[in-house]
Parts: sequence; C-alpha cells; structure tokens
Amino acid sequence: MPDTEKIYERIMELRKQIEYHSNAYYNLDTPEIEDDEYDALMRELRELEAQYPELRDENSPTVKVGGAASSKFASVEHTVAMQSLRDVFSMEEVEQFCGDFPGAEFVVEKKIDGLSVSLEYTDGVLTRGSTRGDGRVGEDITENLMTIASIPHRIKTSAAFLEVRGEVYMPRKTFAALNQSQEENGQKTFKNPRNAAAGSLRQKDASITAARGLDIFVFNVQQVRGITFATHSQSLAYLAECGFPVSPEFTVATGYEEVAAAIEKIGAQRGILEYDIDGAVVKVNSLLLRQSAGVTSKFPKWAVAFKYPPEQKETVLRDIEVTVGRTGVLTPTGVFDPVLLAGTSVSRASLHNQDYITQKDIRIGDTVVLRKAGEIIPEVVSVAAHGGGEPYLLPAVCPSCGEKVFRLEDEAALRCLNPDCPAQLLRNIIHFASRDAMDIEGMGPAVIEQLIASGRIQSPADLYGLKEEEISSLDRMGKKSAQNLMAAIERSKSNDLYKLIYALGIRHIGESASRLLAERFGNMQALMEATAESFAAIDGFGEIMAESVVDFFSTEHAKELIRRLAAFGLNMQAQSEERAHTSNKLEGLTFVITGTLEGMTREEAKALIIANGGKASGSVSKKTSYLLAGENPGSKLTKAEELGVKVITLNELNNMLSD
Repeated sequence: MPDTEKIYERIMELRKQIEYHSNAYYNLDTPEIEDDEYDALMRELRELEAQYPELRDENSPTVKVGGAASSKFASVEHTVAMQSLRDVFSMEEVEQFCGDFPGAEFVVEKKIDGLSVSLEYTDGVLTRGSTRGDGRVGEDITENLMTIASIPHRIKTSAAFLEVRGEVYMPRKTFAALNQSQEENGQKTFKNPRNAAAGSLRQKDASITAARGLDIFVFNVQQVRGITFATHSQSLAYLAECGFPVSPEFTVATGYEEVAAAIEKIGAQRGILEYDIDGAVVKVNSLLLRQSAGVTSKFPKWAVAFKYPPEQKETVLRDIEVTVGRTGVLTPTGVFDPVLLAGTSVSRASLHNQDYITQKDIRIGDTVVLRKAGEIIPEVVSVAAHGGGEPYLLPAVCPSCGEKVFRLEDEAALRCLNPDCPAQLLRNIIHFASRDAMDIEGMGPAVIEQLIASGRIQSPADLYGLKEEEISSLDRMGKKSAQNLMAAIERSKSNDLYKLIYALGIRHIGESASRLLAERFGNMQALMEATAESFAAIDGFGEIMAESVVDFFSTEHAKELIRRLAAFGLNMQAQSEERAHTSNKLEGLTFVITGTLEGMTREEAKALIIANGGKASGSVSKKTSYLLAGENPGSKLTKAEELGVKVITLNELNNMLSD
C-alpha cells in the first residue's frame, strides 16, 4: 500500500517548488534552474496527480498558466485565453497524439523561446499589445511593442478586427552584444535570450525596449472578424501577406511519420539558428477539427510541444584563465579540450566567479559535463570526476597590474580598484572611443592596443594629444589613415555632453542615464558638484546609480581626467542648453508624452517642450507635471491617473505656450 501521506507531502513540495520557479521565470525574468529541470518537476507532479486523482487541486500549477500580470502596467483581460501547450518528451507521446487524429494534417513549427504577446488591430491599425500574463489577464505594453521594428503599426486587411499571437525574442547575436555591454558597464548580465527579451519588453521606459533589438514571430490568429479560415496554415499565409513575420519554415505534415521527420529536421537546426527555440510544436491544421477536439483549463487538446533533451558532453578542463574587465572585475574562463555541442565546437566557457567555482568544486584537470544554456552559452553543469588538482582559488592580486583585489559588499565578483590598471585602461579606452560614446571612427581595439603598448596613451585624455606622425607609424596605419583618424578625434571634441558622460564609463550609467544627467545639469561642472540626493531626484534614477555617479566624481583620478579633457577643448555643455530657448514658459515643468498626437510626432513635441524650457521624461512618476496624451495612450495614462498627474492634449499644450 502506498503511503498516501508521504505522496501528499511530495505533491505539496513539488507545487511549492514549481510556483517559486514559475514566478522567477515568468514574472521576475530571473530563472534559477534550467528548463529541463523545471520540466522534470512538472512531469513528476503531473504523474502523481494522474495516479492519485483524489489529491488533485484546481490551483495546482499543472492547471494554471505560469505568469501573472504586473502592477507596473495596466491589466488586459484576454477575450480569447492565451493558453500554454502540453509538453511531451518522447516520440512515442507524439505518435500517440497524432493517433488521436487519424488521417489529419498537422502543422509543425519551431517553438520560439521568448515572451508570448497579443497584438490587436482595429480596421488595420495596431490599437493594443499585451503580454500573456496568466492566460486570462495580461499587461498592456502597447508602447513598448510599438518600438519593435518588425511589428507593423498598420496592415492591409479587410478584417474589422484581428488579434494575433506572437513570440517576442532576442536574436542570439543581439543577446551576446547586450551581455557584453552589461558586463563592461558592471551591470547584471542576463541568463539567456528569453529572459533578456522578457526583461527588455517589460520596461517602464519604452526607449530602453527600443534599444534592445527585439524581434517577433507571429504564430496564431486568436480572433478575427470579417475573414474566415479553414486551416491554420491558411491563416499563417494570410498573416504573412499582411506583413507579419510568421512562424519560420513551418511544415504541413500528414500522419506521424511526416511529423517525426519535421521534428527531427528542426532538432538538427538548433545549434545554427539565429534565435533560440525550446522545442517543436505540433498542431492540428483543420480549425474545424480543433473546435471539435476542444481545450482543457490550461491546454488545447489539438496541439503538443515536443521538448528536445538538452545535449550534454564530457570534456577535460585544462586551464582557467583570468581576465580583467573595464570595471575591474576578474572573470575566470575555463579552457577545455574541444567538444562538439549543439552544432558548434566548444573549448571555452565562463566560470563566472569564485562562488560558482567553489559551489561546483571545479578544479584544473577535472572531467566536467558541459552543455549550452538556452542552446547558446556554454556552461559547466557538474564535475564528473576530479583529476587530482587542488581546489581552485582566484588570485589575490590583479593579473594585469599586481595590485590587491577586493570583494565589495553585496558583490560576488572580485574587483581590481586600481584606476591605472593596464587591462582596465585598454577596455576603458575602447569604450571611450566606441560609436555610442565619443564615436571616434577608426580608433579600434587594434590601434588602441598599439598606442598603449608603445606608451603613447595612458588615459583617454591622451588621445587628444596624439600627433599625426605617431599614428602613421603604427602597423597598417599610413598617412591617409592617420589623417582620417586625427580628423575623427577632432570632431569628437564637439560631441554633446551626454556622449562624454557615457564615455567616462561610470558604473551603472548607460546611454539613457547619461542623457538624463546632461539634460538635468546642463554642464560638466554642475554635474561634478551635484549631490546623491539631486541625482536620485531625477526621473529614472535609483539610489545605486546616484551613489555610483557621486563615487566616480569624488576620485582625484576622475577630476584630473575631466580637467585634461576640458583643457584639450572638449565640449562640456549639453547642446540642448546651448541652443536658445524659444521661451521659458515651461521652465520647471516635466512632461511625459504618450499616444499618437494629431499633426505632430512625439519627437517634435519633445523638441517643442525643451525649446520652451521644459523637460521631457520617458516615464510617469510623482515628479511628472503633465502627461501629454494623444490617441491610444496606453498604460502611461492609467499610471498618471493613479498618481493624480494632470493629463493634457496637444491643443492645451499649445494654449500654454500662447498665453
């Protein structure tokens, strides 16, 4: 006889674990376990609930969809539920599913690993976009979705109303560049592209979403008025004609054998795709047959998602290399015997920090198990066998400059605090000269390395003291190249202040925050003299960011750098401050713009506000003076109403300026 009490305890423990990890994955965008580990917990719970139906519960995570609507955004009640899919983990289960629909056609699609969203079009115009949430209630993120270039704002359709469902994702190259940027700026990196996409899409400031390079594949018609379809594949073809990027390379298959071949083909592509997938979806093609099959409270009965097993391989850890990043963080990288994993050869993987190494007890010479997290990032899963080496400890001194390294409070990383550290100097100057910073065209890493190695530069300020002959003497740098680079250096002196602020590489301060600082203080001197309280009072600034700016400008190293840059003639004024204002009628007022304005773009409205002495912010807060709202204002209107912020039209703004 089974011990029912122990089984009940196990079921309750599984439900608790799954709820915890679902919240971390869907709502916080910070997963703590891999998908296959989560799937294993869910599979065990389903099996126990099926075996002991008396222990089932309507609130079990096997019944509910995983996410929940955030209070950051206005809620959207879905007219058609955005359900999950039933996962299957063997081809036998796929065969059984196909057998339930004898003679039927199926559509096999890649299961894109991103964030599921709904897009609603009225008379061909995008009127609302929302997240799935718990399947019944999601979040209104219309403004953020409108920043994604591949989402059409208007479509040619005879449908009076059309709602489609798609998956927003972050391409692998974009993800890699984002994580590199995050790491260089001392900011938290994302675990995988799916969570980077979700975190980017659920930003309160739509400009951050716009900068993240998101994309979408649309895979379903949720509801439509004015058009009818007989099959799913027919609806996908119509959506493609409307201009939507639809499920890539979907296959129409008849019977299990063709379905299995399509699943195998998708599986073979996993390592070479430009985006992440977490399985293959098999759907009944006939919409009439779907209707007769019906749905459960969580899943449609006419579709399943096949989950590929994660590929893992053993190899030997030959060495651990430690590099120093731009912010002084020491990063250990494992060097392995090359092994083919998810379609590519892997010989290196980040070991993150000392805690990670100690927790897994990773030692040089060990045989380790490797896999690719999210099919893209190589990682050590575990140690299969020790090779006789000693427990590994990161060096107590910086491998670049030899200075003692420190572990700061609330940080897992070791950090070199020496501002003259050569490794940091290289990365600092590469960042300083980069396109989003000072934009010195031609000042690439190879040139910077030579300039540092030859002793010609020891600080970003030294770039402005270079002579043409010093540059032309470098490898692959002739007279013409040197002249072009000198011209680019000279042009950079007139950049707007925000680009210089960003170029300084202040921890936690990205390009958007640099713009806010330039707009708020107007010149470098005022910025350097400002207090943490004045920084924290800026819309979009937090306490950590404020302290980081104060800490940076309090150092003699930073003060000397600014003094030298000013002496070389670099612009220290915000250009918006240099331009003469039309008036000061909006001085002291902060505006947030939302919706579609009649006869004026939002950028034009922003310029009008600034030209008359006002400030334009990206998010609504208690500090907002007015919300300038047009048609389809979205969640910012709800937020303004909650905070009691006055909402005005463009006509009312013009009246304020004409008084």
